[in-house]
Amino acid sequence: MTLEAIQAELETATLGADRLLRLGERILEQWLIAHGKTPTEERREGFRLLALHRQGARDDASFNACRETCRELVYHYNLLTSSPEEADAQLLQMMRFIARHLYFFVSGKLQEAGLGDFCCASRPLRRAEA
Repeated sequence: MTLEAIQAELETATLGADRLLRLGERILEQWLIAHGKTPTEERREGFRLLALHRQGARDDASFNACRETCRELVYHYNLLTSSPEEADAQLLQMMRFIARHLYFFVSGKLQEAGLGDFCCASRPLRRAEA
């Protein structure tokens, strides 16, 4: 799945928690593939997303800037799936926003290698567009 396809799917309002978590994995897979690595099938703390992040940050410390975003995605997934009867649309919307943030970070970082050295601000990308 390409980053463009991921972005298009993230714009779909009807995604569930399972699909959003899988899209987060697909985003990190794209980062790893772009760097010549085979994405792991391992799990960290029960989640492949966290193992993929760890693999991606191994040779690029600035990639750690999205660590908390990955953890937030897992947190919202747990909230939504631990009590599905109490799952609320606002939590699902927040999970979608977090997945989109992860997408923007990774796609931006693929364009600008230094992105994330201090934070995930896209200032270098905005300068390039001006």
